[in-house]
Amino acid sequence: MSDATPSQIAAPEPRLKHFPVPFFAVVMGLMGLTLALHAGAAVYPVLAALSTVFLWLGVLAFIVISVFYIAKVMRYRAAVQAEWNHPVRLAFFPAISISILLIATALFPSFPEAARGLWIIGAVLQAILTLAVISGWISHRAFEVGQLTPAWFIPAVGNVVAPVAGAPMGFVELSWLFFSTGLVFWVVLLTLVFNRLIFHNPIPGKLYPTLVILIAPPAVAFLAYINLTGGVDSFARILLNSGYVFAALMVVQIPNFAKLPFALPWWALSFPVAALTIASFRFAALTGSQTHVVIGTGILLVLCAIMVGLIYRTLVAILRNEICVPE
Repeated sequence: MSDATPSQIAAPEPRLKHFPVPFFAVVMGLMGLTLALHAGAAVYPVLAALSTVFLWLGVLAFIVISVFYIAKVMRYRAAVQAEWNHPVRLAFFPAISISILLIATALFPSFPEAARGLWIIGAVLQAILTLAVISGWISHRAFEVGQLTPAWFIPAVGNVVAPVAGAPMGFVELSWLFFSTGLVFWVVLLTLVFNRLIFHNPIPGKLYPTLVILIAPPAVAFLAYINLTGGVDSFARILLNSGYVFAALMVVQIPNFAKLPFALPWWALSFPVAALTIASFRFAALTGSQTHVVIGTGILLVLCAIMVGLIYRTLVAILRNEICVPE
C-alpha cells in the first residue's frame, strides 16, 4: 500500500488540455472524401447521395472539434501557446482555415451564398495564418532540420485550396494571389523537405504518415489552376502527373507504414488521396480520358478503404483513452 498522501498524488491532467490542433485534419479528410465522392458522381451518380451524407458529417465534425478547441483556448491558453511554439504542430493551425474553405467548396453547388460567406471567412483566416506561420518559421527561434516534416506543406496547401472555390465564386484576382503564394512556398518547402529526407535522420515513426502530404500540393494546385484558367494545358498536366509520381513513391512506402501504430498523424493519408482522386476525375471530365476515369475510380476505392480504417481506428483510440494524452 502506498504511503503517499492525497496531496502528494498528482491528479491526471484534463484531456481538454491535450486536445490537439491536428484534430482538424479529421475534418480535412471528411471534406476531402465528400468532394471526391461528388467528383466521382459525374461517372457514378449513386455516389451523389453518399457525398451529401459525408458533407454534413464533416460539418458536424468541424463544429464539435471547434467547440472543444475554443474551450481549450479559453481554459488552457498556455497549452495552446505551446502548440503554436511546437515545430510540427505549428503547421497544423492552417488546417482550421483549410477546413472552412473545403466546407465552402462542398456547399457552393447547393448553397452558393452561404458558401461565399464561409469562403471569405476561410480566406481571411488562411491569409492571417499563412503570414503568422511563416513569420514563426523565420523568427528568432532556431528550428532544427530534424523538426522539418511534410506537415510543413499544410500552410502552402491551404493557399492553393482557396482558388478551387474562389475562382468559380468570382474572386479571381484574390484566387490568383493565393495560388501564387501557395505555389512558391510549395517549391521552397519541397526542396527543404527532400534535403531533410535524403541527408538527415529518418522522420520519427509517429510522423511518418505525414509523407503522404507530398501528394496534396500538386493535386490541389492542379484543381486550382484549371479553375483559374478554364482548361487543361501543359502546366496542368505537369501538376497532375507530379501528384501521381508522389503517390507512386508512397505506394513503395506501404511496408514501412504497416509497421507503425495508429496516431492522429495517420489522418494525413486522407486528404492528399482525396485531392488526387478529384484531380483524376476532373482531368477525365475535361479531356474525355477514360484512362483517368479508371485511375480516379481506383484511387477512390483506396480512399474509401483508408477512411473506413481511419474512422474505426480513431473511435477505438478514443474508447481506449489513447487520444488527448500528454506526449
